[in-house]
Amino acid sequence: MSRDSSPNPNLKAGGLGLLLALSACKLVLHLATNGGYGYFRDELYYLACAERLDWGYVDQAPLIAWVARAARTLLGDSLPALRFLPAVAGALTVFLAGALARELGGGRASQLLACLAVIVAPYFLGVNTLLTMNAFEPLFWLLCTHLVVRACKTGDEKLWLWFGVVAGVALLNKHSTLVYGFGVVAGLSLSPARRFFLSRRMWLGGAAAFLIFLPHLLWQIGHGWPIVEILRNADRNQNVEFSAAGFLAGQVLLLHPLTLPLWLAGLYFYLFARAGRPYRALGYAYLVMLAVMMVTRAKVYYLAPFYPALFAAGGVAVEAWTARPRARWLRPAAVGLLVAGGVLTAPLVLPVLPIETFVNYQDRLGLEPPRAEKSHTGKLPQHYADMFGWEEMTDVVARVYHSLPEGERARCAVYASNYGEAGAVDFFGPRRGLPKAISGHQNYFLWGPRDYTGECVITVGSDLEDVRESFDSVEHAATFTHPHVIPHENNTPVLVARRPKRPLKEIWPDVKCFSC
Repeated sequence: MSRDSSPNPNLKAGGLGLLLALSACKLVLHLATNGGYGYFRDELYYLACAERLDWGYVDQAPLIAWVARAARTLLGDSLPALRFLPAVAGALTVFLAGALARELGGGRASQLLACLAVIVAPYFLGVNTLLTMNAFEPLFWLLCTHLVVRACKTGDEKLWLWFGVVAGVALLNKHSTLVYGFGVVAGLSLSPARRFFLSRRMWLGGAAAFLIFLPHLLWQIGHGWPIVEILRNADRNQNVEFSAAGFLAGQVLLLHPLTLPLWLAGLYFYLFARAGRPYRALGYAYLVMLAVMMVTRAKVYYLAPFYPALFAAGGVAVEAWTARPRARWLRPAAVGLLVAGGVLTAPLVLPVLPIETFVNYQDRLGLEPPRAEKSHTGKLPQHYADMFGWEEMTDVVARVYHSLPEGERARCAVYASNYGEAGAVDFFGPRRGLPKAISGHQNYFLWGPRDYTGECVITVGSDLEDVRESFDSVEHAATFTHPHVIPHENNTPVLVARRPKRPLKEIWPDVKCFSC
């Protein structure tokens, strides 16, 4: 059984060349800019995880570590090399957004609008600049959405098997795909597409997703569900609380204020337009995900990966509304506004300006991406501040380490207070003769103190009085300062602790910090 739900057959004449050209623009944009500033805090952590591949980590699914390992092995560990695959993921997201507009019945105008919206949206510009699981999440969600649209459009039940496979891999990338899956299931239940629940292939697709995700699930079970502890602690200690209005305002800022009419038009298309009736499930899915994330106080950017699906539908709606000759001028006007607005806000998320120039530019523009965590970020937003100071901090640690007597140096551990510091020592340290770091933060806690006894420990970022509780001798050896780092990393003490009151392995359970 097959049917075509296009609102107008003439609108299907979009060109593959247009989508390829726009995707290439996105790719070139990132390749030209992704070497700016420095390594991001999380990138250093993922590289550390890549050296210890596993089916899980206390705070994340395993795919990002595998990607980091592949990038470093095949391309090297320079910034452009590590950020190449995220740039490719961004280009593919642009392509699929335009292709989805075409699948929904849109022509060249709708495809152009959908692609441009993805290109200019600050969220996508930012995540596709970094090696992070967030760079790949929109691609996975959009692939799943394509399969939902095709299934609803053609009635082909075999597509649910592929949906399950893609969703399973997406779960290995990031746990928040569970919310996407719940939203889609709820949306199908609320729409005429609920008929698919009678399909054996849909249930087989669900089983495929479960089996792909099962190794990580077993890892979490085997380690006592650390992700639950981390989410609880993060909600209590780190995450910024948003009102419903604040959460919605965050969506507007992350996706760019000028894309707001487009994605609202997309929501209208899914929920109310006659041409969108076969795809009502996606409109309901968005509303369900929005409600779930508000109720659970999710970070404001967690819903962002779904917006390319709204951009695509919005492009179709706008194209239909401007089909009359008198209204066609609105199409180039919309394109011009998106391009101009995207150029204006791009420096907020692309590392292209000198720092002082950026600070002045941000102040004059009066816009800043919404904060996701409570820590004060100083004059730079967190996503930029966390790109500075790591190599310089490692230099300070190395000077302290090499000032020790040779015999003591061989037995001395480097303990970092968080995974950013530990990842920096792990990445930059070997070239400076440093050993791999130990830490109680996130998955570093599971990696333990290795064979160190604690007779000599260099601590980075630990409070002097806290260290004195565990060691008889503590010396303040150095202080790391940097003008651009996040404030809680500035004026970081580097201490040398000797003569532990207990063996380090006995102290270790006390240093556990899961998003504390």
